[in-house]
Amino acid sequence: MATIDGSNVKKLIVACDAGMGSSVMLASTLKKQLAKSGVTVEHSPVAHIPSDADVVVTQASLAERARGVVPDVPVVPFQLFLGDPAITKVVKAIQNGETVEV
Repeated sequence: MATIDGSNVKKLIVACDAGMGSSVMLASTLKKQLAKSGVTVEHSPVAHIPSDADVVVTQASLAERARGVVPDVPVVPFQLFLGDPAITKVVKAIQNGETVEV
């Protein structure tokens, strides 16, 4: 299990396979939720995740590929694009400066 210290997250990446639709919508939603926290939220294809990412959220089916691209970065797999508990946990940890296991 990886641990994320929410107070240290400055860049969150939403990684996807095709780069369209739901993941772009999720990135936009996270930008709004994390705007006051000073976190940059970017959308990226899973094969091109930036190495300066602090945390990556991606569909569960892409999590292993993401870990292969950025092995030292916590990867949070999710099932639902909206309202997924894993993403909610990460957002709350960032907003409150808390530590969370993923």
